[in-house]
Amino acid sequence: MKNKIYFASDFHLGVLPKSNSREREQLLVSWLDSIKHDAKELFLVGDIFDFWFEYSTVVPKGYIRFLGKLAELSDAGTKIILFKGNHDMWMFGYFKEELNATIIDNELKINRDGKSFYIHHGDGLGPGDTKYKILKNFFRSRLCQWLFARLHPNLGIGIAQKWSKQSRAANNAEEQFLGEEKEWLILYAKDLLKVEQYDYFIFGHRHLPYQVQLTNNTQIINLGEWINYYTYAVWDGETLSLEKWKP
Repeated sequence: MKNKIYFASDFHLGVLPKSNSREREQLLVSWLDSIKHDAKELFLVGDIFDFWFEYSTVVPKGYIRFLGKLAELSDAGTKIILFKGNHDMWMFGYFKEELNATIIDNELKINRDGKSFYIHHGDGLGPGDTKYKILKNFFRSRLCQWLFARLHPNLGIGIAQKWSKQSRAANNAEEQFLGEEKEWLILYAKDLLKVEQYDYFIFGHRHLPYQVQLTNNTQIINLGEWINYYTYAVWDGETLSLEKWKP
């Protein structure tokens, strides 16, 4: 019986070196295979790929085992919801056409089993990071997308991979919990609670898995990543828990 909802993010498939990406892809496939019998919905909360751009007739090669498993889940009745992250914000119609997936640009607010959820990849939220917020608006503009599409895929993807070498995922930077008063996604959630109430906040992007009780009625979960932690969240109709995949 499909009665559970799963959340995961920051797989960064394709991040160099490629051999590590293939190993993570195999782990992801084994995880997806383990949840296919009870997954009613699967929320993939951004940065699933270390880079993604859909040309009109071309998509980045690779990830065939992962995409095939997603297709299997979709065909078996699991609803797939894909969020644009800061690494794969250039998703357009491919996954909707091939997987019947819903593509989310920014935040998503849902109610399930009488509980309210606020879901967002997490990039560009909270105080600071002004430079990225400006870049994000440009990268998501139609002008930037049109200009990038004019590049040959070999050149465009090559530029993106060179840029990606500077990322946290590529350098496997160690993350430390900064405390509730400094974690920007916690600060963002607390500000949002001043005007609107939610039972759960779910974010990616931070690369550090944590689950924090914000108020008596509200929790925040950061989903972590699949380079070091292999973590995900699951809602069983009553409880939202942060889990670690151990094949």
